[in-house]
Amino acid sequence: MTQKPYLDREMAAALAARGGVPAPLTPEALGEWQRRDAERRPRPTLRQLADGGRFETAEHDADGVPVVAARPAGTAGPLPVLLYLHGGGLIGGNAYAVLPRVLRELAEPLGLAVLSVEYPLAPAARYPAPLHACRTALRWTAAHAGRLRIDPGRIVLAGKSAGGGLAAALALLLRDERDGRAERGESGESGEIPSPAGQLLLSPMLDDRGGTASARQAAGHDTWDAVSNATAWRAALGPLHGAPDLPPYAAPARARDLSGLPPAYLEVGSAETFRDEVTAYADALWRTGGHAELHVWPGAPHGFDTLAPRAATSRAAVAARAGWLRRLLFS
Repeated sequence: MTQKPYLDREMAAALAARGGVPAPLTPEALGEWQRRDAERRPRPTLRQLADGGRFETAEHDADGVPVVAARPAGTAGPLPVLLYLHGGGLIGGNAYAVLPRVLRELAEPLGLAVLSVEYPLAPAARYPAPLHACRTALRWTAAHAGRLRIDPGRIVLAGKSAGGGLAAALALLLRDERDGRAERGESGESGEIPSPAGQLLLSPMLDDRGGTASARQAAGHDTWDAVSNATAWRAALGPLHGAPDLPPYAAPARARDLSGLPPAYLEVGSAETFRDEVTAYADALWRTGGHAELHVWPGAPHGFDTLAPRAATSRAAVAARAGWLRRLLFS
């Protein structure tokens, strides 16, 4: 008999205050979910993102992909940059709503620039469209480093949930393009291939198969359960969902070789659906001799730092992310 996962006291209180875990997302409810998600995550204006002059902000067209750029005000030199890919299960979210917290928690204390990518969402845009949009944005960022006042040698692929999965997939794709082994149909852009300095993977969405023990254990208890996850993956992959030959760029947990990838920071909650796929991915990186740092936050559900940002676990997680970035980019 599967036991429900341990839930941190502060997380349990935050969930109770919100009325408990949300109902699972089914395919029939997807359209309404997307409408409500857009209402829940309004897009702040550039002026609002600037926060009274605290940050410099701008919008760019990255060869057809919208990106919003921000950096602490008064920073003149070329800064390291997070190419940030937002969460939302590949079916929701936007590049603007995630920025205030990323700027406040990471960019300002560390002196980083952030470029947040507005990749297209499923089911209107299925694999590989979102991944290719992120690749285009990265190539444009590296090619326009002088204009953006960033250091092209210190670009970190970063993202949470679906965005973390896209960051991991992009790292795989770039490695294979450099090695000349990208699968047919994937390597379609010309020009220099950027080499990211690292990948910051926050509760990344890595595996379309959903057969892990944590997925079963968290069913009915996590903020993003196995039913919701399957609905999102089906929307994102269409008829490719669950296929035995699904490319690893669609679901990085499918990768058979994780060698030659940039240093990775991975985090996940012990009470979330993604726990086992994230820990397995970290283990696979270590088995190839890769550089990876893994944090499993006890009693934390998916999106725990958004659910309870003042909780001790959330504060510890933010500090750990910042510490890893500091060591990676400034040591």
